[in-house]
Amino acid sequence: MIAIVKYNAGNISSVQNALERLGYSSMVTDDPKLIQQAEKVIFPGVGEASSAMQYLREKGLDEVIKNLSQPVLGICLGQQLLCRFSEEGNTKCLGIFNAIVKKFEPLLKVPHMGWNTLETQNSELYNGISSEENFYFVHSFYAEISQETTAVCDYILPFSASMQKNNFYATQFHPEKSSQAGEQLLLNFLQL
Repeated sequence: MIAIVKYNAGNISSVQNALERLGYSSMVTDDPKLIQQAEKVIFPGVGEASSAMQYLREKGLDEVIKNLSQPVLGICLGQQLLCRFSEEGNTKCLGIFNAIVKKFEPLLKVPHMGWNTLETQNSELYNGISSEENFYFVHSFYAEISQETTAVCDYILPFSASMQKNNFYATQFHPEKSSQAGEQLLLNFLQL
């Protein structure tokens, strides 16, 4: 069973629809037991860091997520919440990745919205995906580059397009909206 973490953040149905297109069923839940029992956990979201973390803490999901041993995929806000701290609402996050999430300086249009390429792609999530592929981004905050960075995107400055530590994987871009390359990345995660 694939659990999609429900936590007061938008865009969850598009992830569920992408999994269905790949032939996988999933359950959207904030039940700690169901999340702990899942084979894979997806932690997606579009929203605001401090209110999302408040919901996770109220439901006890902050500790549940930190202690998961199965593959976990954070998407967009999900990646940011897996970091140590976010400037958005001065929020202490889950601390899986030792990175700080910062607000883009508006030197170009913010949010960073649209298609962009990645550099490095150093993860099994990118198996079978060409380095020329574009992925879809929508975000005003970014995770700084750290030891856990597995791909870099450059918009205003280089930032973590994806990250990994042990069983925790994350992407700032939306694989569920990134056409065939995004579907391949989701499939690679589901087959870990």
